[in-house]
Amino acid sequence: MPEDEPEDEPLGGTEGLLYVLSQPRIGDEAAFHDWYDDEHGPARLALPGVHRGHRYRAVDGQAPSWLAWYDLDLGVLQTPGYRRLRERRSARETAVMSALEVLDRRIYELVDDHGTPAATPPPLVLARGMTVEPARESGFHSWYTEEHIPALHALPGWRRTRRYALVDGDAPRFLALHEIDDPGVFDGDAYRAATNTPWRTEVMRTVTAEERRAFAYHNSFRTGGAPAGAR
Repeated sequence: MPEDEPEDEPLGGTEGLLYVLSQPRIGDEAAFHDWYDDEHGPARLALPGVHRGHRYRAVDGQAPSWLAWYDLDLGVLQTPGYRRLRERRSARETAVMSALEVLDRRIYELVDDHGTPAATPPPLVLARGMTVEPARESGFHSWYTEEHIPALHALPGWRRTRRYALVDGDAPRFLALHEIDDPGVFDGDAYRAATNTPWRTEVMRTVTAEERRAFAYHNSFRTGGAPAGAR
């Protein structure tokens, strides 16, 4: 190892999210999954400061079809170990990544966290991205924390909501990552009432970009061996 690249040490500091959407070509799925589960994800999870990593598949009929997300300390993305992973790719990684139809990588910084972390990954995540007019961001945050999140968290099976601000990537500025137990929650009157209020209507008039994606749990990365919870 070069002298100017010391071993990585456990990190503290700013909590963040690495959020990666990808789409393999038809016929390349088996190689894509083998690479992700056996090489790409475990190598990142082995870095100090990367706490958890999961893969999810789209259930909303949209593409890209696959989401990988990692809970991490943002500082890990500047370490020599992480740079080596990106700069010294294996032959297999180079081949798989060059064949992807879509690779959309985003980095977020945690804004706030609502709910209690569970021992198991959520069966469903709803990723809701929005950009609002800069002068209206304060009102947007107030609506989220004072009305929207309390109403959603009153619904059965709505586990947790973490809100993030975009640090790097091409996406709406703010992301709400909702952890949910049962997709049936979206079919109830309570959900429709929670997402149809006068305050929400007013806030949505200030939104200049938005994205809504829903994903179901596929598996979790391990530093060695088969991925946990594979489905």
